[in-house]
Amino acid sequence: MPAVNPAAAATVPTLGREESRVIWLLLAAAFVAILNETTMGVAIPHLIDDLGITALAAQWLTTAFMLTMAVVIPITGFLLRRFTTRTMYVAAMGLFSAGTLVAFLAPGFPVLLVARIVQASGTAIMMPLLMTTLMTVVPAAIRGRMMGRVSIVMSLAPAIGPTLAGALLGAFEWRWIFGVVLPIAVVALVVGARWIHNLGETTRAPIDVLSVILSALGFGGLVFGLSQLGGGGHGTSAEAAAATATSNATLVAALAVGVISLGLFGWRQVLLQRKDDALLDLRVFRSANFSLSIAQMAIMSMAFFGAITVVPLYLQRVLEVNPLVTGLVVLPGALAMGLAGPVIGRIYDRWGTTVLLVPGAVITTAMLWFYTTFTAHTPVLLIAVAQTVLSFGLALSFTPLFTASLGSLQPRFYSYGSAVLGTVQQVAGAAGIALMFGVMSAASAAAAAGGAGEIAAEAAGTQAAFFVAAILALPLLVGAFLIRKPADQPMGAPVAH
Repeated sequence: MPAVNPAAAATVPTLGREESRVIWLLLAAAFVAILNETTMGVAIPHLIDDLGITALAAQWLTTAFMLTMAVVIPITGFLLRRFTTRTMYVAAMGLFSAGTLVAFLAPGFPVLLVARIVQASGTAIMMPLLMTTLMTVVPAAIRGRMMGRVSIVMSLAPAIGPTLAGALLGAFEWRWIFGVVLPIAVVALVVGARWIHNLGETTRAPIDVLSVILSALGFGGLVFGLSQLGGGGHGTSAEAAAATATSNATLVAALAVGVISLGLFGWRQVLLQRKDDALLDLRVFRSANFSLSIAQMAIMSMAFFGAITVVPLYLQRVLEVNPLVTGLVVLPGALAMGLAGPVIGRIYDRWGTTVLLVPGAVITTAMLWFYTTFTAHTPVLLIAVAQTVLSFGLALSFTPLFTASLGSLQPRFYSYGSAVLGTVQQVAGAAGIALMFGVMSAASAAAAAGGAGEIAAEAAGTQAAFFVAAILALPLLVGAFLIRKPADQPMGAPVAH
């Protein structure tokens, strides 16, 4: 176990009143944005009926949101250096509030889809803005506990979102999901515009349009291609074969565009960063600690988003419990994950990464292997306990990874590091969901073709999905020993690479 720094333990730095107020406003705004993002899954069945649209069309309300996030987040590294804190906050919450208002008033599906894209544009700016501001104003010795507060936002909002949406849909029409969020967003916009002051310095570098286009094609192509994984058809054999062929062709084309565009994007950034004009400065990867933390975060994100997506489907399709029970099963884990965040942050500040990452990796990997034993007869209570333990394992990892990754960079690279972190989470989350869905669908279809009943086939698909996730999680056990807490630096001092 790393030795305690006596000087750090004796004198714990604190935030000034103004900086603390800015952080709390950003946390509140991020909470509202993520809360909104997680309500749509529950609302989609209602939208299909109320708007008279197909399930494929309704899914675009989620897909378009993810695509917009994937396109906008990589650009935020440049934007956060080019514009002031207040400007970016007003832009983020202004876009989010405008999109929420349009969604609330939307007369039909096309307008609602546009509203979701506008909402996503604001949401994509908010998390990198929060991370960059936190790294800029918070002393290194207390960053862990502040990142713990970020963990609360990232854990509680997804837990409360579906429950809130279910309660609202039980009493009102779908548009009130946005109606409840709208006044909160407007208040956050007005208060933030009045109270948030500019922090840090800005640059006057011009934006490179070609980089923006390549970034949009690259990250957008990857996320869209991944969203097509497992998107085979249903119905008659001919219809299913045709739909599967179309989905596979779209997947290959989108991934090809994404990979080629990302290659060209990376090449372009290497050229531009020689003059400090890069849209996303790739010199952040010169830090081995940052690169290892990002890789660990990618695997964790795949496990987290894949699990919180597959487990509810398993509960409803295999164990045939209602949505309320499903929400109650996953809620304790999300609450435990959020409430543990500040405590984990304090442990990080005092003891470093190993004491958290190693048990976190062991718990996460062990629970994913345990998930492979789920059958059509697994008790719901056991699943709730397992989900809670898995969430705690993830909580032990997320806060130190956030803090150690960005803390490994020079201060002038914080905005780019935050953009990379957000992009990796978005793409890895999409990959985790797509991979788990694809494996689950293929295994279920194979089991059904072998004569298994519908529930047994779904159970076989769930087991296969978690088996793949458990194998992918094995590198976490190695990475946990390699990542280190960066040495505490004075504010503004460069961090060694």
